Amino acid sequence: MGTAYTPGLRVSAHTTIEKVRRLPLKGDVLVKQGDTVSSGTVVARTEIPGIMQTVKVAEKLGVEPTDVVGLLKVKIGDKVSQNDLLGETKGLLGRFFRSEVRSPVTGTVELVSSTTGHVGIRQAATPIEKDAYVEGTISRVIAGEGVVVTCEGALVQGIFGVGGERQAELVTVTNSHADPITDTNITPSHKGKIIIGGSNISGAGLRKAAECGVLGIVVGGVVDRDLMDYLAVALNSPGYDIGVAITGHEAIPFTLIVTEGFGTINMAERTFQLLKSLQGQVASINGATQIRAGVIRPEVIVPLKNATPIEASNAQSGQLNIGTPIRVIREPYFGILGTVTALPSELVQVESETWVRVLQTKLADGREVTVPRANIEIIETI
Repeated sequence: MGTAYTPGLRVSAHTTIEKVRRLPLKGDVLVKQGDTVSSGTVVARTEIPGIMQTVKVAEKLGVEPTDVVGLLKVKIGDKVSQNDLLGETKGLLGRFFRSEVRSPVTGTVELVSSTTGHVGIRQAATPIEKDAYVEGTISRVIAGEGVVVTCEGALVQGIFGVGGERQAELVTVTNSHADPITDTNITPSHKGKIIIGGSNISGAGLRKAAECGVLGIVVGGVVDRDLMDYLAVALNSPGYDIGVAITGHEAIPFTLIVTEGFGTINMAERTFQLLKSLQGQVASINGATQIRAGVIRPEVIVPLKNATPIEASNAQSGQLNIGTPIRVIREPYFGILGTVTALPSELVQVESETWVRVLQTKLADGREVTVPRANIEIIETI
């Protein structure tokens, strides 16, 4: 039998996780290979240069550009505060009808031009720090750019997410993988926590989570309209829509990760049981999602202390075999889990009249169906 490969979601109780932590531009790496780091350890730092503010001194003083240098009260390299005097004319008899120009910003004088009569003031640089994100070991240093952090841990990847990187304790708030999260499930005791639910979170639940200071939500599904309505208000952007570009930069108070899809969809029971077993442990989560080229998955990572490194399984490496657990990601079986029962080598013509490679799977509800291989994702065996 030939070997088939397909990308998939990873849901694992124990796997080796590597996270690249890279600065947006060249900077300083603050750790070395072999160092042990916590999630909050700053591993690299840089500065984004401030904006250059141009002040048209000659124009404001009503003089020729060549006269500006002699009228300035500052020179290149001087630090100035907003409203500091930059230059002034001598006026009539040295006292009357003086003109002056003051700094519109705080910064450093970087340019004085006798050709244009302009003064350039560079505003303060913006410091950028990159933390380790997960507790682990520095396995590689990327000189001047960042590091690779490696850890052994549990990993759950989702279908879609919003919100950025956060770390907090996991708390299960529903009794089963089929129970939705409603506003009544969320209390002030969940402040600073990542809550785990079942099939859905309501719009009222999203609002209650924000009110109570919840840092993260991991749930099977969410109605797209509920999410868009919440984001429209939270981001003060009426008509907000979920696009196809990368998510994860939304300025909202929590990170939301959907493991199954849009709508009310039971979280896969094995995923729910794994997350429930990790209750009370600190997880690192990130809602960043990109569904086009260079796929990025939202994720939940729980580092395991003193865990022994393991080799990648077939599911981890994307290998599709008989018995591999999968999820169907297209209609009419969208979101349903199954197990591969056969991998026919011949092409099959589908409803669109195209010829594709297919597989046979036994769905969780007992049905035996045939689906295109492009319509499934592997779920790593726990």
